[in-house]
Amino acid sequence: MLGPFSIDTYIPAFSGIAQALDATPLQMQQTLSAYLFGFAFMNLFHGAMSDSFGRRPVVLWGLAVFTLASAGCALSQSITQLVLFRALQGLSTGAGIVVSRAVVRDLFAPAQAQRVMAQITIFFGVAPALAPVIGGWLFVHLGWAAVFWFLTLVGIALWSINWRFLPESLPASQRQPFRFKPLMQGYKALCSDPRFVLLAFASGVPFNGMFLYVLSAPAFLGDLLQLQPQQFFWFFVTTIAGIMGGAWVSGRLAGRMAPKRQIRNGFLIMCLVSFANLAANLIWPAHVSWALIPVSIFAFGWAMMVPVVTLLVLDLHPERRGLASSLQAVVGSTANGIVAGMIAPLVMHSAVLLALGSVSMMLVGLASWIYLHHRWPEIGRHASKA
Repeated sequence: MLGPFSIDTYIPAFSGIAQALDATPLQMQQTLSAYLFGFAFMNLFHGAMSDSFGRRPVVLWGLAVFTLASAGCALSQSITQLVLFRALQGLSTGAGIVVSRAVVRDLFAPAQAQRVMAQITIFFGVAPALAPVIGGWLFVHLGWAAVFWFLTLVGIALWSINWRFLPESLPASQRQPFRFKPLMQGYKALCSDPRFVLLAFASGVPFNGMFLYVLSAPAFLGDLLQLQPQQFFWFFVTTIAGIMGGAWVSGRLAGRMAPKRQIRNGFLIMCLVSFANLAANLIWPAHVSWALIPVSIFAFGWAMMVPVVTLLVLDLHPERRGLASSLQAVVGSTANGIVAGMIAPLVMHSAVLLALGSVSMMLVGLASWIYLHHRWPEIGRHASKA
């Protein structure tokens, strides 16, 4: 949940931060892209470190650094300092996000793992629903720095909970040496496996079909839909309802429906609603009465298929689940960073361009899955009963 909290909590405070630190809109956008690129870079190592040193230490150290970085954000006196501490947040946040996937697959058989992964996706959805509401309230009543003090407290709470309850799921006998040559061999094995690359693109890139709207929320919600900052939560509530609904369906289908069929259905939903959204925006001016619904349905389709794709990724190379989870996250977060730093600023002021960008993200993932499906038809063919 820490990733969504790190992004969505401070979005309602954009204007206040810009005014307090004398920052331009481009500089404020850099606070997002610095976080996302830091997240993408360090994800190269979180999973590999967990394969070598165990899952638990990596999670605890990541939470500790995140907590310190959040305090640094709250104390920032310039936009440069804020960007640097946001990058440090990104470098640390991925530890829990990446390693948790490997923990799930360490502990559970495929069908049970899908159900647990779906439950995690539901909790993942709760965070961005609550985050902007909390962030908006803190900004209005206590100022923008209170948002980051809140994240500091969240970091402390999560560290304490994980210190008390998180088990070590990777026995010492199954750990990989953390040396340069074996690590590079692991990267090479995964990056040269087209099945891994295609699955990572199929799960990571379509997420940006809805994330583009999250990144563009100040312009999309405030300028195009004429909502006040305190009303932004309607967008997040409807979107997260879609994520939670899709994840719930995914959990219910675990062991009952073949993975590839579930993935196909998820893409079908995203494809239909993406083109319907584009057509609607070409015909009518964007209005709050309908403009939030397509994003929610898109989120439903994505959440229905992503737990399945993630498990397929982790099972390609079982001895390197941490590394596989890392590289999967790198693909997704690199796409997030590109969208945040380059695409969102170009399209955020036009509802038509936003819809077109969402369609493009979906098509990249769809093309990856279609090619994988035809080249390796055995992947995801049978539902596991275990």
